[in-house]
Amino acid sequence: MIPIKIINKYIFKELIPPFAISLFFLTFVFLMTRIPEITNMVVNYNTGISSILMMVIFTLPKFLEYTIPMSVMISVLLTFMRMSGESEIIALKGAGVSLYKLLPPIVVFCVMATCLTMWVAVFGVSWSNFSLRKKTIEIARSSIDAALQERQFNSKLSDIMIYVSHVNMKTRDLKDVFIEDRRTQGVTSISVAPEGKLIRQDDEMVYTIRLYNGMINQVNNKDNSVTNITFGHYDINIDMNMQEGAIKITKELDERSLEDLVQFVRAGIEDKSEYTAALMVLHEKFAIPFACLSLGILAFPLGIQSMSLRKSSGFGLGIFFFLLYYFLLAAGWSAGESGYFPPFICMWLPNVIMGGAGVYLLIQNAKEKPVQLPKVLTRTIALIQKRFKRKL
Repeated sequence: MIPIKIINKYIFKELIPPFAISLFFLTFVFLMTRIPEITNMVVNYNTGISSILMMVIFTLPKFLEYTIPMSVMISVLLTFMRMSGESEIIALKGAGVSLYKLLPPIVVFCVMATCLTMWVAVFGVSWSNFSLRKKTIEIARSSIDAALQERQFNSKLSDIMIYVSHVNMKTRDLKDVFIEDRRTQGVTSISVAPEGKLIRQDDEMVYTIRLYNGMINQVNNKDNSVTNITFGHYDINIDMNMQEGAIKITKELDERSLEDLVQFVRAGIEDKSEYTAALMVLHEKFAIPFACLSLGILAFPLGIQSMSLRKSSGFGLGIFFFLLYYFLLAAGWSAGESGYFPPFICMWLPNVIMGGAGVYLLIQNAKEKPVQLPKVLTRTIALIQKRFKRKL
């Protein structure tokens, strides 16, 4: 009989390469979704390379929170699909090794991935989200070009909110401009114009937004009186030097550290929806890392049962089940936000479902009673196989 320790070491080593490759590939794909935004900032807003690199770094933890569990499932799935396809599982069974004895290296691997994901989710994500928002505001305040984003209410500038339906970055022409100016104490000025132009003064940190054929509504906050003024052209000067550090940035729920979030919940929140959202974020920090364990256990019997599939099909199968998990998680968020279900159940139920399915499949496979996969899934797998056969 083959020593169990040797088998466990062998399986553990086999899990590492597909995990590393999947993690790199999936994280890279997720980062590619930010390329249009990054390109836009470099081309139109003259953002420095160092700032772009910092924004990419700040984006990574949020991606890793999801790509690590995905990579765990794919690595377990591919490893045991290969072992099944090369009859290694049959040889181990013939040597008297049950499927349960193959679990320890998988559990250890998944627990290590769970700890890594938990560190990222608890410490990395909140820090990176807050740092990313601060960096974005810093870029917007260093150049008003970055604050003029089309069809968005841009409130990154101190005491000024700007909305523009269209911006021509070459001519600096603006269309459908709305500006709320609160820089004068006790007075709120709302300027509206169909056209405008962005002008940079001799001082590179001073900009002028020139509006044409518009209207100004000035509201006196003390007596609530309103003054209406129409104009042929009107200049609004913005000194970017005055913007630095003008606003204290308050943290959103997903930007709060674990300690801060716990204190926020314990302090007692009058708004029930905000209290529920805070609990959802708190449970999410731990529920998603434990997906490594539940998805890894599910991938083990699936890999043994899907011996006829190619590795490329196994990669797609792993993504399919993670998307199913993500769908359940999104459904949990919707149910939790509605207030009809406790946040604890909404966030942890997807793990229970996926992990429970994995335990059930493992027991059936250990009893030599393979379970038929759902027809929708088998048809999907068949289509994947046909597509790869055509390519070959």
